[in-house]
Amino acid sequence: MSKHESLTLTRRETLAALGAFALTARFGAAQTPAPAHNIALQLYTMRDPAKKDLPGTLKRCREMGWEYVQWSGMPNLSAEEIRAALDTAGLKAISAHIGIEPFETDFAAQVAFWKVVGNKNVAPGGMMGDCRDSLDAWKRGAARLNAVGEKLRAEGMRLSYHNHDQEFQKFEGDDRTKLDILYAETDPQNLFAEIDTAWVQVAGVNPAEFVRKMKGRCPVIHVKDIAEKKRLRGVQFCAVGKGTMKWDEVFAATREAGVEWYVYEQDNTTGDIFEDAAATFAFMKEKLLA
Repeated sequence: MSKHESLTLTRRETLAALGAFALTARFGAAQTPAPAHNIALQLYTMRDPAKKDLPGTLKRCREMGWEYVQWSGMPNLSAEEIRAALDTAGLKAISAHIGIEPFETDFAAQVAFWKVVGNKNVAPGGMMGDCRDSLDAWKRGAARLNAVGEKLRAEGMRLSYHNHDQEFQKFEGDDRTKLDILYAETDPQNLFAEIDTAWVQVAGVNPAEFVRKMKGRCPVIHVKDIAEKKRLRGVQFCAVGKGTMKWDEVFAATREAGVEWYVYEQDNTTGDIFEDAAATFAFMKEKLLA
């Protein structure tokens, strides 16, 4: 995922919209497709339409087949409001992207929040800002993640780390990549790898080989495809199955590695994101659920 954009939809507007669409969503739920287990939609993908119409966006996602989601990039709501919005749309959260700092300042409140939402997986979208500039700082960040992950494990939750391409860079004086250091400095039971397959490829690393390397430590991964045309930091994304990723090789590796959840994420599009999401659902269902 890229740096999240601010959402302009106010809390009052969101709550009003939720109420307006509740009956319509419940009526339509009976006509939605059967559940598709083990594949999920990263809601950050739908952040732009959600700014204008959160209930309608969630409803359309469910109607195209998605049943499970990762909560990210959505309007700022309470845990109860998030759960109500998902329940109304017929969706279930299996994960959430959130910074680690809230767990450090009020751990109990954060655990209670996400347990209400219903997911046991949480993952920051990168290393904390004050832990990036040096090898020592990076190791301090690893220790912080490990400590929070240990506490979450005691609560029946899992902490993962979501990579981009820059984590495959190296610090001066250490031959390992930043990711190698991170996972060496943390307990595999306390910090898992939420592998973003496309950013692995952007870094010049074979995604299938990296997934195998993280066998047993990557319960949730991001499925993302790369188009030929460039845009975001030199990368244009597209519907999964329409780009340059070698999915048969990647999915063979994920099965060997014990991946539990395949989460579709698309940072940008040149077309209609709903069309991309529908095409991705059909592709992932065929490849992973057939």
